[in-house]
Amino acid sequence: MILYPTIELQNGRCVSLVRGRIEEPEIWHVDPVAKTKEFVALGAEWIHVTDLDAVKGLNTNRALLQNILKAAGDVPVQLGGGFRSAARVEDRFQQGAKRIVIGTLGVQMPSVVKELVTRHPGQIALAVDVWKGKVLVDGWRTSSTYTPETLVEAYGNTPFAALIVTDVDADTAGTEASYSMLATLADMVKVPVIASGAVRTIDDVARLKFASHIAGALVGRALFNRTIDLAEALTEARGDAGATAAFL
Repeated sequence: MILYPTIELQNGRCVSLVRGRIEEPEIWHVDPVAKTKEFVALGAEWIHVTDLDAVKGLNTNRALLQNILKAAGDVPVQLGGGFRSAARVEDRFQQGAKRIVIGTLGVQMPSVVKELVTRHPGQIALAVDVWKGKVLVDGWRTSSTYTPETLVEAYGNTPFAALIVTDVDADTAGTEASYSMLATLADMVKVPVIASGAVRTIDDVARLKFASHIAGALVGRALFNRTIDLAEALTEARGDAGATAAFL
């Protein structure tokens, strides 16, 4: 399993959101570029970055993202947040992002997303953010009519690089429901499933590693509040499974 140390950006700072409340971020007083270098030095295979200002339609973190991509060096960066148009996706690829995570656009304009998947094979991931059984859009602020299952079914065999599943309820209800939903969706698709919001402790990493069809997990807040040590978590995630699958 691949662990994705995660940086969430807002106003140029590293933050974490509780239950998706973008107006009430938990601020971490660390430099995003320095944190990227730290993740690289500790052996991260991928780094995930979410641009929360882009969710609001802003492009204020573009220069910072360029510095993060440079700091990551040969470690690929998966980038999410605010991809509401094909033009924004293309711009971030030109900057150097290796994978783009699409959420709202995936619900609202599936034909555009399918075209992007064709144009960038192995580089587009679909975000499935779930609250009370419905897929959220607009930065977790609006509930769509889709359940996670119906959204996945609507895309059929579209060859996404991955499906990134977030159970927003897990911030209050715990992770048991998250594991159930992850297992259900993983059984429905042929692409790798990456868990988000399901890792709080090293035990969660160990548990997900042995879950059927789970290819990876994002971990953010737990690294910043030091409930998880990244070096230890990376070792646990890799286990004794051997070489990583090429498509990841």
